[in-house]
Amino acid sequence: MDNFKTGADALFIMAGAIMVLAMHAGFAFLELGTVRKKNQVNALVKILLDFAVSTIAYFFIGYSIAYGINFFSSAEVLAQKSGYELVKFFFLLTFAAAIPAIISGGIAERAKFNPQLIATFILVGFVYPFFEGMVWNQQLGYQAWIKALTGEEFHDFAGSVVVHAVGGWVALPAILLLGARRGRYSKDGRISAHPPSNIPFLALGAWILAVGWFGFNVMSAQTVDKMSGLVAINSLMAMVGGTLTAWALGKNDPGFSYNGPLAGLVAVCAGSDLMHPMGALVVGGAAGALFVVMFTLVQNRWKIDDVLGVWPLHGLCGALGGIAAGIFGQKAFGGIGGISFTAQLIGTLSGVLIAAVAGTVVYGVLKLIFGLRLSQEEEFEGADLSIHKITSTPDRESSW
Repeated sequence: MDNFKTGADALFIMAGAIMVLAMHAGFAFLELGTVRKKNQVNALVKILLDFAVSTIAYFFIGYSIAYGINFFSSAEVLAQKSGYELVKFFFLLTFAAAIPAIISGGIAERAKFNPQLIATFILVGFVYPFFEGMVWNQQLGYQAWIKALTGEEFHDFAGSVVVHAVGGWVALPAILLLGARRGRYSKDGRISAHPPSNIPFLALGAWILAVGWFGFNVMSAQTVDKMSGLVAINSLMAMVGGTLTAWALGKNDPGFSYNGPLAGLVAVCAGSDLMHPMGALVVGGAAGALFVVMFTLVQNRWKIDDVLGVWPLHGLCGALGGIAAGIFGQKAFGGIGGISFTAQLIGTLSGVLIAAVAGTVVYGVLKLIFGLRLSQEEEFEGADLSIHKITSTPDRESSW
């Protein structure tokens, strides 16, 4: 029976790893559909290469930092380990690789390719696993300190803060350091729309992400015996809540409608194992509204050119989810309990601070050494031809 359980757990977490791996296709198509046509190939290649670099960084460095485990032994020794231990690395890698995938959407259409790959290696190899280990592996006495202070540990079941808020808050300084796409904002105050190039691909990307998210959330239990149907239902309700509020406040705009469910799913990750489904619906609805309001404010009032709105979607909705778990996880609000609002606030602010500082340092240094953005001519031509020497469709000749 022990062997059967080990095998079942390995299969369970392997299924989760595959579902979250598929989410990276969602990231790719969501970005492809949102950027202008001359940058579609770049979106596809960037997500793939970011995942490959993330794998190398996490395999050789990041996983050891977060969990104190490495793979520097013979294949014979590795083969003797349970399949579960090896597949768990795969599962957690897909989470780590979401960090550059999130950032990619914010810096789209004007970022150089190679400096971003360097940033990916540093972030996934060092920055993300540092905070991951603190929250999910009791490192540096962080959780013990929070529990001594508040009575409970910081709770982030599936990564509202560890993954999404960190990714969004790393992306913000990168976006600011890059500056807006040329022609997006004029000196006389006019705003050029730069509309999405392909709404069907945008929708496809959102659907792939939403479906894969049930692996992201439910399989975060990591073993079959700890799986909870409550997580699945709460994820569903948050997705629906985010969809409805984003659709309503976004006045039927398809971009808002399809990012709304993602906002809800981002926010519910932290407390999806504690909340009542009604609480998840409220949290998801609040996240959908927050995304629409802040995306509009960021783009039109503050003139920050966050192409896919990754700071509002992941940075702000992720932080909302971390804090909301401390409210709707309480028994008074229908939750299971065993959670502290103060602990959630401290943990969320810690993730935001670490991510914002790391993003500023990493992208600031890269800007000084290599530069971050394409030249004016390259940006005008588009990243597809400037970097990859080919367009997404054959209506333009390739240039060499």
